[in-house]
Amino acid sequence: MERKVFQLGDIVLMKKNHPCGSNEMEIIRMGMDIRIKCVGCKHSVLVPRAKFEKNMRKVIRSAAESSADPSDADAGTENS
Repeated sequence: MERKVFQLGDIVLMKKNHPCGSNEMEIIRMGMDIRIKCVGCKHSVLVPRAKFEKNMRKVIRSAAESSADPSDADAGTENS
């Protein structure tokens, strides 16, 4: 079975909804335990890594995608 790939700052889709109704979580701490924060109500939960990997469906938005600065694309169009 292939290991799921995720990193700090990713927004992930979980199998079960949070009590507020959202099932999107942001990874805010990684180690043996993973701290995730609900995107809907901002409540954070510390989950053992094994349980997190079992209950995570997929990565919705990667931190690598959102860190790409759109102002870098305009660097070639500067007026001198």
